[in-house]
Amino acid sequence: MGCRVLQLIWPFLVVSLFFLNDLSFSQKAPYLTFIKEAKSAPKVSQYDYIVIGGGTCGCPLAATLSQEATVLVLERGGSPYTQPDKINLSNFLNSLTDITPSSFTQQFISTDGVLNARARALGGGSVINAGFYSRAEPEFVREAGWDERLVKESYEWVEKVVAFEPTVRQWQSAVRDGLKEVGVLPYNGFSFDHLIGTKVGGSIFDDKGNRHTAADLLTYANPNSISVYLHATVQQILFRDISGKESGRPQAYGVTFKGEDGITHQAYLKGKGEIILSAGAIGSPQILMLSGIGPAQHLQAHGIKVVLDQPMVGQGMADNPMNALVVPSPLPVELSLVQIVGITKFGSYIEAGSGLGLGIPWAQALQRNFETLYNQTGQPTMHFPQANVSMWTKAFGSLASVNLRGGIIVEKVKGPLSKGYVELHTIDPNDNPLVTFNYFKEPEDLRICVEGMKTIIDVLNSKAFSKFRYKNVPVQALIDLVLSLPVNLRPKHANAAFSLEQFCIDTVLTIYHFHGGCHVGKVVDRDYKVMGVDSLRVIDGSTFYSSPGTNPQATVMMLGRYMGQNILRER
Repeated sequence: MGCRVLQLIWPFLVVSLFFLNDLSFSQKAPYLTFIKEAKSAPKVSQYDYIVIGGGTCGCPLAATLSQEATVLVLERGGSPYTQPDKINLSNFLNSLTDITPSSFTQQFISTDGVLNARARALGGGSVINAGFYSRAEPEFVREAGWDERLVKESYEWVEKVVAFEPTVRQWQSAVRDGLKEVGVLPYNGFSFDHLIGTKVGGSIFDDKGNRHTAADLLTYANPNSISVYLHATVQQILFRDISGKESGRPQAYGVTFKGEDGITHQAYLKGKGEIILSAGAIGSPQILMLSGIGPAQHLQAHGIKVVLDQPMVGQGMADNPMNALVVPSPLPVELSLVQIVGITKFGSYIEAGSGLGLGIPWAQALQRNFETLYNQTGQPTMHFPQANVSMWTKAFGSLASVNLRGGIIVEKVKGPLSKGYVELHTIDPNDNPLVTFNYFKEPEDLRICVEGMKTIIDVLNSKAFSKFRYKNVPVQALIDLVLSLPVNLRPKHANAAFSLEQFCIDTVLTIYHFHGGCHVGKVVDRDYKVMGVDSLRVIDGSTFYSSPGTNPQATVMMLGRYMGQNILRER
């Protein structure tokens, strides 16, 4: 893959990564003395609760539980508080292409041929996402069977620390006004709530540009009752063999984990304590399977002793497909992330960002990443087609200095209905499992994508957005440009230039809102207890049938607080 093609692919891949990551991070986070490296942990310890995963859900969950119980949090990544330089403006793209063990992202390629990434940091996805904060739709709360009053209180508990009203500048204002002009109505102004129409949503960035992550919610914790260990990779959950006893149900009683030094530690439960998996939509089903809970035949094929034959573990994985257009601008634009959202009646969410610098060093780093990922997954190398250089030059200028003056507008499919699965690739918990999302397997998802792309085109053609459009670059040229870029590893079809259906299929990207794998009613019950075993729960996005609201992080953080309170009430 030559540098020229990489120069062409990198801008569009960053379009996708742009919605996962951001440029500023709070360097003023409180120093929390209970956050330590796993290599300093005792060889053996005991707690009331062991939370596997100090991410978007695990941090608020652990902070809440610590008010009345002892809590251990095991986070496989590092602390962003000690490495703020990794995600500041000057190192933004370096952070995205960083594949070292200390990186906050762990990249992977799904079997669908779409580049993706998992968070690997205290605070989880809130450390690397685009910062948009918006609550779930009311029907999502009702279908989950949650207490609406406690849900509201839990959102507010989160929002006191991490949610802010953004300042909307020129590019975002044009997107907002364009959405209103083309009928994405009513205009709801600023709101955390999920409301049909166009709105300004919340942000986890404050007015100084500091990022506030789920890790900040640990300030609520009782420092005398909680221990958080970093670079703590859980090897497996331990189960008692109680087959001869009356219940006959396996019972979780501890975990084994390793620090960066490779030394194994054991942590055990006290009394009627519980282990809680909050390792995310990929991590939680992966750890269940590594611990012997999953499809028996699949586990046996990997030499894993079966604790419970549970064929639904890893099933129902879904990732909301995202499609986009890159829009060069004749005017300078601000650096902005997602601030405005158009919540359509037909199930598409329209979001935008602007201002992004690109260059050859990051393209070269991307090439190294692809080679590394191929080696990790065993997927065959696929040669990228040559991009339309003349189209790129017309839209963006000289290839010698790849510098995007403009922005991107994307649409996300609600739900989605299409489902896939996750399965083990190796028995090493540090390795990515194999993930299949089956984008657009269900025709309804494809229909929504087409309608969403039509809405984006209408916004681009609106009067409100006209000042950010080159008059000699029609929308068809932008479509052709996207099609000329190797945006993923999927096959390309000639008719995609004229068929929005084929365009959606060929150019699909991720917006990093994947979920499922441990569904309520199939793997866990309504209290998020793993069915068929005792003393084990899964509380995170892996339990979701669909992605809540326009962006899930608000609801995932809320869920941690919500379930923490429910568990304490049970005590």
